[in-house]
Amino acid sequence: MQFIIFALACLTITAIGTHGQQGTLHRRDFFYVGGQFVQQGMSTLQHGQMYVEHLAPAKVTKPFPLLFIEGMGMTGTNLLNTPDGREGWADYFMSKGYELYIVDQPARARSPWMQGVDGVQIAFDVTYVESHFTSPERYGLWPQAHLHTQWPGNGSLGDAIFEQFYKATHASLNATLEESNLIKAAGSQLIDKIGDVILLCHSQSGQFCWTLGDANPKKVKGIIGMEPTGPPMLDAVFTSGSLANPTRPYGITVPPIEYDPPLNSPSDLKVVVVSSDPAGNYTCYKQAEPARRLAHLSKIPILMVTSESGFHAVYDGCTAEYLAQAGVEVEHIRLENVGIRGNGHMFFMEKNNLQIAEEVVGRWLDKTFADQ
Repeated sequence: MQFIIFALACLTITAIGTHGQQGTLHRRDFFYVGGQFVQQGMSTLQHGQMYVEHLAPAKVTKPFPLLFIEGMGMTGTNLLNTPDGREGWADYFMSKGYELYIVDQPARARSPWMQGVDGVQIAFDVTYVESHFTSPERYGLWPQAHLHTQWPGNGSLGDAIFEQFYKATHASLNATLEESNLIKAAGSQLIDKIGDVILLCHSQSGQFCWTLGDANPKKVKGIIGMEPTGPPMLDAVFTSGSLANPTRPYGITVPPIEYDPPLNSPSDLKVVVVSSDPAGNYTCYKQAEPARRLAHLSKIPILMVTSESGFHAVYDGCTAEYLAQAGVEVEHIRLENVGIRGNGHMFFMEKNNLQIAEEVVGRWLDKTFADQ
């Protein structure tokens, strides 16, 4: 009898969200994928492994699970609940019948970073998080920043909600190629394990999802890019650079991806300027015609979602145009164009996060996979 009571109590807890909110009844387990053993002196260590949290609702009704990869400085906890304790996207999509896989990128958080093996890490300080994510309206670092209204709390040091969010940030590798290779290896192993999947990517992980889709075009059924890495070729707004040493030499990625006709080297990818704003530190590039097709990504439907006030509002349109020119079936939704105002870069945990999940991402999923 004592065992039965304990089991029922555990079942009840599983169905309760934070702050006493009713959550979605589900099963949770976790596992690791990827990694390799290396010698360091007299020791044998493993690095590159990736933590995977698996959440399955009591009744799975959707044909493909969602695989969430977090952005720089973040962890998979981004999707679980909001910093002020409201229901997160994980609960929402489980309530709609989706199975979820949520990872921590290799060498971050629950995916161990190995000293002397993995590269240098960097962490976001308070000012960076305030100015880029939670209260950009106070800093005005890009033209749309003043439109931000949807962060819960005031988004600044001293505010309990801000501090809850900041506590969850984490040091990240400071080498995009290293991260890309680790994610591609571990992520491809995960996709082999779970089968057909829809990728849900935020910010920095956007280009990792391009490489995963490129490497696994038969199993990646769709990609949802929430303000994914961009714009093509060079960074913008905060830094720029030169085409002599492009940030993303393969257009939208650092490592190679497949084009048709193929590239023998990054220098084969010829680009032209679409528009330029020197004052805003931003140049939009597209391929010179005739444009090469993205050989594998052109087989995968893609949704890009951009907030009204985040820094990606400056250049996500350029990324979407680059994808479309390369033959990709991409739908780009700017939230303000569908009546959703005031969001920033972390829109999936802001005050109207569930509205965005339902009216934008959920509708695209239903439309795109209606016949599956």
